[in-house]
Amino acid sequence: MSDPVSRTILLLDIERFSDRDDVEQAYLRRMLYDITDRALQSAGIDETRRLRADRGDSVMELIDANAPVTALLRALLSEVPAQLRAVNRMASRSAQIRLRGVVATGWVAVDERDGWVGSDLNHACRLLDADVLRAALRERADDFALCVSDALYAGVVRHDHPGIPADGFHRVTVPSKNGPLTAWLHGPLPAGAADTNHGERGEGDAPGGSGDRPAHPGSAPAERNGSRRSAAGDGSPAPDGPPTSGPAPDGPPTSGPAPAGDRGAPAPGPVLHVSGGSVSFGGGYVAGDQHGVSGGRVTGDVVMGGKHVATGGKQAATGGKHVVTGGKAEQGGKTEQEERP
Repeated sequence: MSDPVSRTILLLDIERFSDRDDVEQAYLRRMLYDITDRALQSAGIDETRRLRADRGDSVMELIDANAPVTALLRALLSEVPAQLRAVNRMASRSAQIRLRGVVATGWVAVDERDGWVGSDLNHACRLLDADVLRAALRERADDFALCVSDALYAGVVRHDHPGIPADGFHRVTVPSKNGPLTAWLHGPLPAGAADTNHGERGEGDAPGGSGDRPAHPGSAPAERNGSRRSAAGDGSPAPDGPPTSGPAPDGPPTSGPAPAGDRGAPAPGPVLHVSGGSVSFGGGYVAGDQHGVSGGRVTGDVVMGGKHVATGGKQAATGGKHVVTGGKAEQGGKTEQEERP
């Protein structure tokens, strides 16, 4: 057996080969060899720089490690799909050829019977037979689905060379009898595979961060230096005192429903806490001890700066000061009794 040599491994396999009769299989094998030869020639890889093994419905190529992998990938992403479209355009329905492909790198030795030996080669063959690659080709309108090994992605693809868009590859995990294998599938993920986290980002992206997943609707606001920030948004810490909602008085503030109303039923809206600064409502503003509401409607219980401003019913205010406490309304310096149910 020869010493192991670093090689680029190319595998191409015909979809649904065993479903065809002998005449169709012979035609498909001829097309497979023609497409493979043209792709390698367009990448500048002639017969002196590669070894070929015939596997019936697929072909295996061991390519000299000094041959440009970028040129090979560009040929597979552009030349092979173009050739498949041209061949299938003139072929009958039963003679349509569709291919799965794998490109990997690794160490391979050749034994005295011209057999190929190496764990990297075994892994490449398992990627070729992976369910996710089969499903990807089955669900696509295109006639070609390509997968690359994790080592090839890290060494070449992720660097975004011209004609090899890194964002066009998606990480997948392929189960095998020797443990899970990481690979990168070109093109959209098949249905079902998208339900798994295949991105480079981890599971623990912070809510509201720059990751792909949105923040959880129940996420609590962040704390900095152990102090809560006021609702005024000016960065000043909120005054000491127990929060109106949350798991414990000294825990972080959380969003939640308003406290129960007069009859014990939940209030129809949330509770707003304002401490310092100013907040605008419909053109008016709230600042300090002045409570102004203009052009809007207040319902439910509203608490501003620790003072109970409105309780129950619907209170409409337009201009001036409007404070409702205990069923009395004060507007423009005059007080009039409000009729309450």
